[in-house]
Amino acid sequence: MKKNQFNSKSKHNHEHAMDDKHEHMNHHNHDDHNHHNHEHMNHHNHDDHNHHNHDDHNHHKHHHHGNFKKIFLISLPLGLIVMWLSPFMGIHLPFPFYYEFKYSDILALFISIILFIYGGKPFIQGAVTELKNKQPGMMALVTMGISVSFLYSVFAVVIRYVTGEHYMDFLFEFASLLLIMLLGHWIEMLALMKAGDAQESLAKLLPKNALLLKEHGEMVEVPISQLKINDVIIVQSGENVAADGIILKGESRVNESLLTGESVPVVKKVGDFVIGGSTNEYSKLEVKVTKTGKDAYLSQVKNLIMDAQSKPSRAENNAKKVAGWLFYLALFAALVSFVVWYLMEDLNSAILFSITTLIIACPHALGLAIPLVISRSTSIGSVNGVLVKDRQTYNLTTKADIVILDKTGTLTTGIFKVQHIDLLDNSLTEEEVISILYGIESASSHPIAQSIIEYAKNKDIKALKFDKINYISGKGLEGSVGLDTYEFISVNAYKEPITIQNDFGYTVSILLKNNKAIGVVKLGDSLKTSSQKLIKELKHKGIRPIMATGDNEYAAKIVANKLDIEYYANQSPEDKYKLVDKFKKQGLIVIMMGDGINDAPSLALADVGVAIGAGTQVAIDSADVILTNSEPGDIASFIDLSFKTNRKMNENLIWGAGYNFIAIPIAAGILAPFGIILSPAIGGVLMSLSTVIVALNALTLNMVKS
Repeated sequence: MKKNQFNSKSKHNHEHAMDDKHEHMNHHNHDDHNHHNHEHMNHHNHDDHNHHNHDDHNHHKHHHHGNFKKIFLISLPLGLIVMWLSPFMGIHLPFPFYYEFKYSDILALFISIILFIYGGKPFIQGAVTELKNKQPGMMALVTMGISVSFLYSVFAVVIRYVTGEHYMDFLFEFASLLLIMLLGHWIEMLALMKAGDAQESLAKLLPKNALLLKEHGEMVEVPISQLKINDVIIVQSGENVAADGIILKGESRVNESLLTGESVPVVKKVGDFVIGGSTNEYSKLEVKVTKTGKDAYLSQVKNLIMDAQSKPSRAENNAKKVAGWLFYLALFAALVSFVVWYLMEDLNSAILFSITTLIIACPHALGLAIPLVISRSTSIGSVNGVLVKDRQTYNLTTKADIVILDKTGTLTTGIFKVQHIDLLDNSLTEEEVISILYGIESASSHPIAQSIIEYAKNKDIKALKFDKINYISGKGLEGSVGLDTYEFISVNAYKEPITIQNDFGYTVSILLKNNKAIGVVKLGDSLKTSSQKLIKELKHKGIRPIMATGDNEYAAKIVANKLDIEYYANQSPEDKYKLVDKFKKQGLIVIMMGDGINDAPSLALADVGVAIGAGTQVAIDSADVILTNSEPGDIASFIDLSFKTNRKMNENLIWGAGYNFIAIPIAAGILAPFGIILSPAIGGVLMSLSTVIVALNALTLNMVKS
């Protein structure tokens, strides 16, 4: 397995990552493998993907044909007036359901023209795209329905006034179909979250300007775009590092959690590599820039994300398929109907039967079949901490072969806690040792020091008051209380022979009193309570769980053994990306679950990307599903919800489209020889009934919390 600079999660690094005072952690220099491997991504530069047009890929995530909410709300009053002034399938209902006065049909027609141009525009644009791609679907079917009903109605109203002969118009059907379709698309937009922009979130990590150190010590603020390789920049405490580089002067701890998901800041000193976008937490650093522009770490990650997003989705859109079949069936049936009725009867009969066929083909129920289920599913999911951005996700999840899981922050808490304290001196109690540890660490703000303080506070133990506390360079801390001296150092800094059982790969530190070891503190990450259950449920569903982590081999193996799963250690963003790509090329459906920027490219590439909500914004932006409670068990709940949602969508498609498949041939007059003709009125009633069944079926969807 490769080792590289992306791996800041390594447990061996934690042994060198205690406090700004705990310099005992960094006894070996990571620079060689850090710097060498940072370059390792550059051969795989995806810059040439920048020109990709992502519209096709992202079309299912965003409707590019206008804001359906705005169009629906403006169209609603116009459509209702048209429906009020027009008879339903030729039936003149009593007031207040229908209102007729002289020239009311002219007024209804005039409003319909506005409605067709404004409300129909997104469907017509969508139909043009579908027909250009030679894949007619829902947009083409809806456009056919509204166009035929509208244009025939124009013809019917004009003929009525020109010849005095009565022709039935379909303005009611036109307006109702258009409003239902706009409502369906709005419901779906409302249900699905707006997908975030991962690239925007990446850009926010870098400061706009950098403090450039010039000759003679002069400092000048310049835009980061002007930085060149070998420039020296100053990074003050609390600032984000402006570019990838090597530390020339200074020592600090650098928080790379936004980049890696790792909660423990890493101690960095002269010669160490720092990543642009990470946060300098402690003291001023002088950094020599080694990477800029497209070669920088964040640009490499950005290119991987862009590359992933440019690849087409493998999701099957069943609704689109069904709509495509209906489109061809309706056209074929209408054409056959026209020819047959023209030969058997006359032109009027031929036109009426073919028009009725095309209008009955319009999928009122089909238009709501999917949006109503999605709306119900996303609302149930959000209440239970599962946010879904993309409806295709449900379909793909039900077919998943593999789930790739990040370790730190995903399967584990990502928080260092005191796991165990071993006493080495029988004359001292555990409370006394904890009190000493609390006292010596009380001056530190480092997360590991804080975990010791929290541990003591939870046990309601008071801190021992120290006379003085000093930082021992390269070792740890020392302090004195009266005549007694104490040291709290890393196990590597302790030169005496000592046997410590450490089966779980914890970070180990030793407490000494007057040069004698009196206690051993084991700190480490721990599995989330729902991780075991998740793995069990994935295996039960026949989905293969694999852990991919930036941590070292030893730390990865311990967690993998606990969970009894396959694992890959020392994984950089590119490694994880290649892992997902490898499985996808084998024809497998891949779910990826992670929380850091190093997970973002693989989250975007995976068929379904699942982001842990407590992770980074970039990971969240790159994912299809977000677990707001950061509980891995919620992925099992989501998979269960996906199966149920998919089943409801298919049931609704059968109800919504089944009516159409039966009604279209009957409307075309196939049963006319037997005296059975589907009148427009009966067709309308069946259409409404189908829509009600679809709505009620969607409401029966529920979710079982794992």
